Amino acid sequence: MRRLIAGLAALTTSLAVYAQTDPAQLAAAREKAQVCVACHGPDGNSQNPDYPILAGQSWRYIYIELRDFKEGRRSDPQMSPMAATLSQEDMIALGNFFAAQKPAPIKFQADGAKVEAGRKTSDAVLCPMCHLGGFVGQNEIPRVAGQYPQYVKKQLQDFKARRRTNDAGNMTSVAATLSDTDIENLSQYIANLN
Repeated sequence: MRRLIAGLAALTTSLAVYAQTDPAQLAAAREKAQVCVACHGPDGNSQNPDYPILAGQSWRYIYIELRDFKEGRRSDPQMSPMAATLSQEDMIALGNFFAAQKPAPIKFQADGAKVEAGRKTSDAVLCPMCHLGGFVGQNEIPRVAGQYPQYVKKQLQDFKARRRTNDAGNMTSVAATLSDTDIENLSQYIANLN
C-alpha cells in the first residue's frame, strides 16, 4: 500500500511539473494543437455543436481524456486515432494550451422554461458538488458551462446508456437517474451558463 501511495504521489508530482504556462511551452503546444482546430475550432472554441469547446478546460481533464482515448477507456471514431500517437508530454502540452485559452460564448437561444427546469434538476442531483457552481469544473471534473447543448445532451445520454464509462461510475450513476426531459433541460441550463 505504501508503494502504491508513493507511486501515485510521484506521478502527481511529475504531472504537476508539466502543468506550466511558460510562453515557450505554450507556443510549442499551439503548433501541436493545429490539428485540433479542424473540429475544436481556433484556440479551442468549437464552431460545431458536435464537438466540445476545449478553451478554458482544465489541463488535467484534457490530459485524462486524451489518455483515455489513447488507452481505449473512452472510444470515438475520430478522437481515438488522433490520440493514439500522442505522448504523455503531447497530451500535457495540449491540456496546458487549451486551459490557457479563453472560452467564447456560443450562439444559442435558450428556452427559459427549460433553463429553469434544468437548474432545478442540477440542484436536485447535486451537479455543483463536482462541477462547482456555474459548472466551471475543477481538476479532473470538466468545465461544461457554455458547452453546446447538443454535446452536453449526447454525453449525458452516453453516460446513461453506458456507452461512455471512463468516469469511475460517477456520471453513469447520476445519468441513470435522469429522464430524457431532465437531460434536455440540463443541456439547456448548462449551455446557458457563460
